[in-house]
Amino acid sequence: MTDAEESPSPVREGGRAALVEAARLSIARGSKSFGMASTLFDRATRERAWLLYAWCRASDDLADGQEMGHNMQVVADPAARLAKIRERTAAALAGETTGDPAFDGFGVVARECAIPERLAQDLIDGFALDAEGWRPRSEDDLFRYCYHVAGAVGVMMALVMGVSPDDEATLDRACDLGLAFQLANIARDICEDDAAGRCYLPTEWLAEMDIPPGEHMKTAYRKRLAVLAQRLARLAADYEASARFGAAALPFRSAWAVLAAAGIYGDIAREVAKQGEHAWDHRVHTSKAAKLGWVVKAGWQALTRGGASTRSPKLWTRPRR
Repeated sequence: MTDAEESPSPVREGGRAALVEAARLSIARGSKSFGMASTLFDRATRERAWLLYAWCRASDDLADGQEMGHNMQVVADPAARLAKIRERTAAALAGETTGDPAFDGFGVVARECAIPERLAQDLIDGFALDAEGWRPRSEDDLFRYCYHVAGAVGVMMALVMGVSPDDEATLDRACDLGLAFQLANIARDICEDDAAGRCYLPTEWLAEMDIPPGEHMKTAYRKRLAVLAQRLARLAADYEASARFGAAALPFRSAWAVLAAAGIYGDIAREVAKQGEHAWDHRVHTSKAAKLGWVVKAGWQALTRGGASTRSPKLWTRPRR
């Protein structure tokens, strides 16, 4: 499939166009990094990427009581919010109109790209972990969480870009990029997560650094916390590097977008590591100039990319079904 019109959809073309526009506004407001990278796709892929993003953003915002990824708070009704996400998603996947553009748009892109319902449920299961107040004990737990809230999205995004559902190797690389993004998020947002009563640092890591549970943001432990953030950044770099090899299997414009996003988001983890104990004095972000720089570098990388290498067996691998 190369054009959205090639796939039949119960949504009228005028309706689809409105959903795409709502999704464009969502990514423009919710993520300047992903928004810029998405402009590098061909039109059909770009629209589908926006539709997928809008559903992810709306679901995340609903689960956390936030707006466009900001001002996360402790919600009084997490189970009810989770149920609403599942209900609206199921209705959209069944071809029903929910009245919510983000969910209706997801129904469209899921039909056009044959996105399996299980991948959507994998993401929602990540929201469920947060609703339950879950915390990782081990590094393996951390990776499983990252898969649910980001790796599964990477796999869905690969399908949007036309990767075959049978191409497990490329889907693994797509998952790796999602893991890299989430590890960077966790490193950057340690302070924000703590304010919302969350912590994604494995308890085994905290014990290694002799940081008491719930006290990692205290000044006395800031240097030790920086060591853990740098560990997260190194892991993010490992998965980013693995994901870059997956770009070899993509069309030029998709590879360009993926490599730009990898560089832009990778800079977040790199900057957190660089700032050490001062990484949470203000929210780390990537400047517009740096984003544009990655657009240029990624274009050259997409032109000169080689074939995919063998994926490291040391990397955590997504669950198979």
